[in-house]
Amino acid sequence: MMFLRATALAAALAIPPTLAAAQSSVIADRQAGFRMLRDRMEAIQTIVQMRDPNSEAVPHARAIAEHAPKIKTLFPPGSDGQGSRALAALWTDRAGFERVADAFVQRADALLAAAQGADQRALAQAFEATGQACGACHRPYRQPQR
Repeated sequence: MMFLRATALAAALAIPPTLAAAQSSVIADRQAGFRMLRDRMEAIQTIVQMRDPNSEAVPHARAIAEHAPKIKTLFPPGSDGQGSRALAALWTDRAGFERVADAFVQRADALLAAAQGADQRALAQAFEATGQACGACHRPYRQPQR
């Protein structure tokens, strides 16, 4: 009997991290990514409002464009709850979520291209379009902040 308990304990200790821990990690990763996106968008907004040179927006736009394709991977099945504001619709309408996520990637790429140019109006328009792409995902797939 003692052998069985020891074997069961050894087996339990050999189990990889729990699903809950993995879910918690992916939620933390995506929340950090979204905070970064928010901060970078706010920086670009200031640049647009101040009519600063577009080149100042390049590092911010690059960070957004590099992170955008990762968004779809940050919502694996079962990664809701635990402080996540993601709505169930994100998983039940996965095709719709992926469509808006892909649209965000396109807008983020266009934002980077505009930042790399010299046309401030183009940067402002690309910034606005990127913000609209964010909202297109927030409205159906994210709970409002409480």
